[in-house]
Amino acid sequence: MSNDTTKNSQPSFNLKEVQDQIELYREKRDELNKKTKDYINNLQELESQINEYLRVAKDEYKIQRDGWNNKVKKLKDKKIEYKTLLDKLIQEKKTLQKNSSDSSKFGDLKQINRTIDMLERRIETEHLEITEENNIIDKIKELAEDKQKILEAQNADEILKLERKIELVKINLNKIYEQLTKWSNKSQDNHGKMLEIYDKVTEAKEKKKKMEEELIKNKQAADTYHEKFLELMNQRKKLSKGKPPSKQHVKSSRKQKKIKPKNQKEKEEELLEKVKQEKLATALEKRKAGKKLNLYEARLILEAQNPDDY
Repeated sequence: MSNDTTKNSQPSFNLKEVQDQIELYREKRDELNKKTKDYINNLQELESQINEYLRVAKDEYKIQRDGWNNKVKKLKDKKIEYKTLLDKLIQEKKTLQKNSSDSSKFGDLKQINRTIDMLERRIETEHLEITEENNIIDKIKELAEDKQKILEAQNADEILKLERKIELVKINLNKIYEQLTKWSNKSQDNHGKMLEIYDKVTEAKEKKKKMEEELIKNKQAADTYHEKFLELMNQRKKLSKGKPPSKQHVKSSRKQKKIKPKNQKEKEEELLEKVKQEKLATALEKRKAGKKLNLYEARLILEAQNPDDY
């Protein structure tokens, strides 16, 4: 009699134990599934942050940097043009200064040259007295001195003009150098800010990679608890087959219904499934468009191809 009672009570005890384990695994699985959702949300936020970083780096700092670089390039070309002009003007000034001390290199001054030529022909062709010839020679000397003064005055005027041009070119060159420094600094500033953004992108990508690894581990753990949950559900079904439910089981079931009605749980599962299908549709569209998929999207497509009773 005692042995029969023990045998009859044993399945009830095992059933309760199985039920307790089922609830434990369900709780663990649901907890891990919640963490999975949190990981996915965090990954999506991180992906959005990375995209925003890249947008700012490209559409703001890179565009501004390239704009300043183009201005610097044009200004450098202008600097070369002014530098070439300055060298040319300086060389012209040197030539004039050299020619000012050597009058034989300048062109004729018409009137003076004609008079000098006429006087020289007289000396050569006419029979002149010594006194008259000396007078003509003195006159030629005076004319030559006048010619030299005129040449020197002309050269001095040209040199003055060149000096003014040289000064103006130097002023413009100084302005160009100032602008070059200013615009180069702006370009470097934007380039530095762009590099800072790319550093943030690198950090965010590393964080994303670690989070994806944690997501995989978490999903694997959730799958493991779900498999154990299904195994225990089958075990409970076998233990319950042909036996009326115990009072304790009925009481426990009622308590569970009070905590979370069945229809509420179904609604949550339907909502989760709807969200999952929407994300799957988005992932399929991205793959079709040739866009890069994140880890969660790739996993959704794989699961759709090899569905799991989850």
